[in-house]
Amino acid sequence: MEQILQVVTSVNDVINDFAWGPVMLLLLVGTGIFLTVRTGFIQATRFGFILKNTIGTLFRKSDKDHGQNLSPFQAVSTALAGTVGTGNIAGVTGAIFVGGPGAVFWMWVSAFFGMCTKYAEIALAVKYRETDEHGVHRGGPMYYIEKGLGKNFKWLAMIFALLGGFACFGIGNIAQSSEIAGAMNALFGLDALVTGIILAVIVAIVVIGGVKRIGQVTSYLVPFMAIFYILAGVVVIALRITDVPAVLALIVKSAFSFESVGGGIFGYAIMVAMKNGFARGVFSNEAGLGSAPMAHAASSTEEPCEQAMWGVFEVFIDTIIICTITSLAVLLSGMELGEAALNSYASKGAAAAAAFNSILPGTIGGIIIQISLLFFALSTILGWSYYGERCWGYLTNNNRAVNLVFKILFVLVCIAGSVGSGTLMWDISDTLNGLMAIPNLVGLLLLSGTVAKLTKDYFGRLPDRK
Repeated sequence: MEQILQVVTSVNDVINDFAWGPVMLLLLVGTGIFLTVRTGFIQATRFGFILKNTIGTLFRKSDKDHGQNLSPFQAVSTALAGTVGTGNIAGVTGAIFVGGPGAVFWMWVSAFFGMCTKYAEIALAVKYRETDEHGVHRGGPMYYIEKGLGKNFKWLAMIFALLGGFACFGIGNIAQSSEIAGAMNALFGLDALVTGIILAVIVAIVVIGGVKRIGQVTSYLVPFMAIFYILAGVVVIALRITDVPAVLALIVKSAFSFESVGGGIFGYAIMVAMKNGFARGVFSNEAGLGSAPMAHAASSTEEPCEQAMWGVFEVFIDTIIICTITSLAVLLSGMELGEAALNSYASKGAAAAAAFNSILPGTIGGIIIQISLLFFALSTILGWSYYGERCWGYLTNNNRAVNLVFKILFVLVCIAGSVGSGTLMWDISDTLNGLMAIPNLVGLLLLSGTVAKLTKDYFGRLPDRK
């Protein structure tokens, strides 16, 4: 059995090196660049309009009945629930330790172009979604690949759904429930099994209620957890505000520096910084992976570009705001960087906690990190439960029995993830998560003309959109 596990691990490592390697990362960012050009740099030229018509709409009263579907904000909350996760804290910290301060700059670059990638994904998801007899919307990459590219590409759509259907158990469950168990033990001394059972009950109540309940819960959970972490981060930055200009200068300088971090080959630093920055940016905001469009497709919005603008906001809040707060906290702490330094901590999350603790009094910083990890992980589980449901629903023609079996299994995995490390399952799911991008990127590139047309038509329709 041990030999079989070794073989599986070795094979997965090879595939993972490709799925999250330089070629795929360049393809992900390159797709964002291509779509940015085709849409006229919409994330820059229309940014004010986008903010006004996304977050700005929350201050306007609306009596619209969304029926069995989600409001635009509930849709983006569900998507953000799956997107904003432990990677925003632990992953970003690891990227800086390994890639140096310059990784932050390349993370920003990937986010800038990722805004347009996610915009395109959501626009296509809304345009090509299907509606059942109860008026419920369903969509995502598998739908716009099949409907947009034709029946001859159905096999590609099925590959995406299959990869997503399996990845949801690892990326969206085991890894997150394990993080929750660790946080609950650190905060309250709670046993992992007890945490797993409590988590399973909470997830069951929400998930079995369907997308409407998921949307309702995340619309409260996501703003709370985001505001909590952002406010804590602002305090940390304010306490070292005089050092911020120097840190920002260091980020830009290091992005193009030939000096390696923590030792290494001279001139290799730029590549390491770019790889870690791009990987963390993509892994954090999931632009190009095809996950978030499944949540946005459930929105009651009829206009593809209106819902797609939430995608720009989503990447902005996830990477430009939340990930940057983590980055600045680590760099302002003055901690020694490098892989050796990172390995001296129990985990990447522990390294982030040490950074916050070095600036805030006592152990307040560590408590903030643990609470944030707890809520970030819970929201990810809820978001990915819907992604898994949609993937298996597509593969089985929305068979109700399969849907119920999936939900029960997903809930039980919360317990397994809490009590076990699940390292191999996490690694395999990480690979599947990366491979999901391939069929999605094919669809985005081949349907880029449709995205450009939708954008041109939408912004050309009314004078105030120009």
